[in-house]
Amino acid sequence: MAQSPYSSEPVQDEVGPDVDATPVRQGMMGTGMIWVLAASFLLVLAALFGAWAWRSGDLQSVDHNNRAQPAEARQFDTTAGGPVPQNETR
Repeated sequence: MAQSPYSSEPVQDEVGPDVDATPVRQGMMGTGMIWVLAASFLLVLAALFGAWAWRSGDLQSVDHNNRAQPAEARQFDTTAGGPVPQNETR
């Protein structure tokens, strides 16, 4: 019967020094992490600018004449319903 390559006992050569768990869990904030954050931020900025530039032509397709013209405003009759009650109690 073949012996299993996995054992529950650690090999003495692979055991490292005893280190407290807290410093190990905290990790290090080195310059490598700063470069990763800076590069990802620049990539997000480039993606947002690219999306804006790609769809910027749609901003020109807005109807510039969407407000009521004076002639249309004169035709609008507000006297049919009577005066609008105002709530002045504050």
